[in-house]
Amino acid sequence: MTKERFDARLVQDALIRRAGALRDALERRIRLKLTGGVLRTHSGTLAASILSSISDDESDATVTVSSAGVPYAAIQEFGGKTSAHDIIAKNAKALAFSGEGGIVFAKHVHHPGSIIPPRSYLASSLSELHDELESGFTSAILEALGEE
Repeated sequence: MTKERFDARLVQDALIRRAGALRDALERRIRLKLTGGVLRTHSGTLAASILSSISDDESDATVTVSSAGVPYAAIQEFGGKTSAHDIIAKNAKALAFSGEGGIVFAKHVHHPGSIIPPRSYLASSLSELHDELESGFTSAILEALGEE
């Protein structure tokens, strides 16, 4: 094995090791945003949907952090507009909500749609950790090469 190939594998291994710790820090930041930092917690489903992985195929290492299985995840991250739709009582005899004169009960209502502003939890977390990620990976490379 040549010195160049050996050093490349050492660097790759060091990056993978460091990626685990940095991925954990990123996940913690995202979950913090989903438990009141950016969004109010209702059920915790979105926070529980955060998945991350590290893949290593010898020439490339990838850290992936995403949300899976939650239909409203993208509109929370990027914002958007919902279309008009009817809301019908399914689990109770009526819907209950606050109206002008107090609590209103109805079997169904027509919702005109909403404009949802972006409430970034993924991209903003990555941006906030940019310097820590960059210095962590740089440090891992330098350690692997014996230069730190």
